[in-house]
Amino acid sequence: MIMFFWFLGFLLAAMWLVPVLRFAMHGSKVADLNQPEWQLPPGTPLPSLTIVVPARNEQAEIEPALRSLMQLNFPQYEIIAVDDRSTDATGAILDRLAAAPQSGQKPRVLHVRELPAGWLGKTHAMWLGARQGTGDYILFTDADCVFQPDTLRRAIYYATRTATDHLVLFPTVHMRTLGESMMIAFPQVMSHFSLRPWKVRDPSAKDHIGVGAFNLVRRAAYEQIGAYEKLRLEVVDDIKLGEAVKLGGLRSDVVFGRDLVSLRWAVGASGVVANLEKNLFAFLRYRISLVMAVCATVFFLCVLPFAGLMFAPGWSRTGFALAVGTIAWAYALTARYSSVATPLFVTCPVAGIIFVFATLQSAFIALRDGAVTWRGTKYSLKELKKGS
Repeated sequence: MIMFFWFLGFLLAAMWLVPVLRFAMHGSKVADLNQPEWQLPPGTPLPSLTIVVPARNEQAEIEPALRSLMQLNFPQYEIIAVDDRSTDATGAILDRLAAAPQSGQKPRVLHVRELPAGWLGKTHAMWLGARQGTGDYILFTDADCVFQPDTLRRAIYYATRTATDHLVLFPTVHMRTLGESMMIAFPQVMSHFSLRPWKVRDPSAKDHIGVGAFNLVRRAAYEQIGAYEKLRLEVVDDIKLGEAVKLGGLRSDVVFGRDLVSLRWAVGASGVVANLEKNLFAFLRYRISLVMAVCATVFFLCVLPFAGLMFAPGWSRTGFALAVGTIAWAYALTARYSSVATPLFVTCPVAGIIFVFATLQSAFIALRDGAVTWRGTKYSLKELKKGS
């Protein structure tokens, strides 16, 4: 039995060490838009830009988000805000911002009253907004994201200088409670196992990414991949856009830039769990085999190191201690480019258990109902699987 604990502890340590060491070695290859080299030189021309903001029931966040976009330091751009059948004051707030006498770029507001068959509300809103725009580049962003004035100057300067067709900028997530911090930090840290951001730009690698807060795409590339018409039933539309760009043989890339785009993704741990439940089954392609595999892996990687450190006999705790130390290192590396705090590593096992619960709950509800409700509209699993 002692040998089993020795073996298990060092296996866990090795499984954590490989992806964390890989990120430590290669993470610096990802550009940081806050660096001086991405400050736009005076007199440098920039292409035109269309910003598409799909919004449904965002009355608490939409005004500061839109006002930040209206005050961008960018020469030629338009904002198209799409009110997707909101049942709160979102539409009225958008109309007020568009009509009020004020400085800055005013948004153009589109109101969707009825959703066409065969579409998700968000993908339809983004498709509609992009179709109404004329910019050389299109930025798809969420209705709760606040931008710094210089964000788009830096991002498009980077995209044009590197000939990038699709650019993702990781947002900074503001976390105000311990529950939020614990549950938002967890998937960011676990992404070390599945995401190699430095490989996204490599045309020979399959790595791809998309983030709803900041998906910037060259219009010609967007149209080449079939626009959002090809992704009309994709719940994780942001990731699928990145995948479509990569499969289309176009150049995709990802950058860091702390505080250039920020948001509060959810209120409290329960809010994070609710958001995860909404997307996780879709992210796992509606496959119960993947759900079970992910749950088992998360429990093995995130709970057993701490359990072994507490309960393994004597020196057989050594491997578990190394695993927990590597988890702490993973949180420290993540803290370099996000608002994650390193001491949160002690919450990893609790966050892992809650994540497993959210994953199972996401699958259970969908399988029980045979459908998923998305933005107030119910879709059968058969329909969503066909579109994914």
